Amino acid sequence: MSTAIRAIFAASALLLAAATTALAASEADYKTAYAAAEAANKEAGLLRNQWTTTASTLSAAKKAGEAGDFDTAVAQAKEAEALAKASIFQATSEKERWKDMEVR
Repeated sequence: MSTAIRAIFAASALLLAAATTALAASEADYKTAYAAAEAANKEAGLLRNQWTTTASTLSAAKKAGEAGDFDTAVAQAKEAEALAKASIFQATSEKERWKDMEVR
């Protein structure tokens, strides 16, 4: 596993851990976190590198938010944002690096 991917997973784990240690989340917290995750996912889409795990995590966040479980919804939204940002990092870092793999 490359160093960049390990860094992505470590950052995602830290974001998830920070999200789960927060006190009771409100609906406003959920909406803010969800909007940030959606924006990051949209940016990943513009780079043509949306991950399916991001979409499913966003869906889980929305479902939890609609059920009124804002703690879970915020945690899921923050995880989705971390995944989207990781996919953005992947798209930008791999944009030219593939040339290094080319047999010459």
